Amino acid sequence: MRQLVEWEVSWLPGYEGSRPVRIGNAAVEQFQLDVFGEVVAALSRTPKAEDEIRVSASSLQAALVNRLCKVWPEPDEGIWETRGGAKHFTHSKVMAWVALDRAIKHHEQYGAGGDVKRWKKNREMIRQEVCAKGFDKKLNSFVQSYGSKQLDASCLLIGLVGFLPPDDPRMIGTVEAIEKRLMRDGLVERYDTKKTKDGLSGGEGAFLACSFWMVTSLWLMGRKADAKAMFERLLAVRNDVGLLSEEYDPVGKRFVGNFPQALSHIALLHSAFAMSELWKPEPSVKTKGS
Repeated sequence: MRQLVEWEVSWLPGYEGSRPVRIGNAAVEQFQLDVFGEVVAALSRTPKAEDEIRVSASSLQAALVNRLCKVWPEPDEGIWETRGGAKHFTHSKVMAWVALDRAIKHHEQYGAGGDVKRWKKNREMIRQEVCAKGFDKKLNSFVQSYGSKQLDASCLLIGLVGFLPPDDPRMIGTVEAIEKRLMRDGLVERYDTKKTKDGLSGGEGAFLACSFWMVTSLWLMGRKADAKAMFERLLAVRNDVGLLSEEYDPVGKRFVGNFPQALSHIALLHSAFAMSELWKPEPSVKTKGS
């Protein structure tokens, strides 16, 4: 039987004194709304598979989205599994929108029989809510959670998943705000660790996936020279076999966090495909007031 309960090993100092040492992961008990978007988007790619697989995937997709319609108004712990209590994280709501958007397109194209009318209603409700509550006009940026003044690099994904066009003024403002307040030595941090309770003391390295999201955002906005320069900067931190960690310490010039980190490599490939003009975001759904 798996031991999922998290507990601290107080007698171990941790790597270079990086306490606390924990066994297990308390995130197993968290509600992470954004996962709906990741899973449903993956299921929407099954039409290229055999019919038997596609039909099963469509049924699962519909079940997930029907559940989502009930739970998306609830707060969650977000993509970063923070420990400051559940909040209405902007990125999480956007990924709930992604789940609905991809399911609608899938079921309309293949006649899979889902409750598309209900899904469209919820998709629009989320769009209106995020634009009204997740965007701070004074900061001219999307923020970490509703009513917050904190920036979060996960908001860069808003322009990459089709919620808004990458060149929408709100996305341009978000990119510029993150450049100004969350970039250090040319790389992007997830959030201000002094103002976001994530269960750890001290700071952290630049988050490499977030840095690649910035590359992709800059490219899609038309700032191609800046995107290329940052992409080259990121490629330069790879190790001798081309691998990346979760984070990078620009001062110590070394990797930090999990190694190797799949999310960093996925984001790298995403940037490369965008810069090669082999990928573009899903078309943004234009609705009244969006």
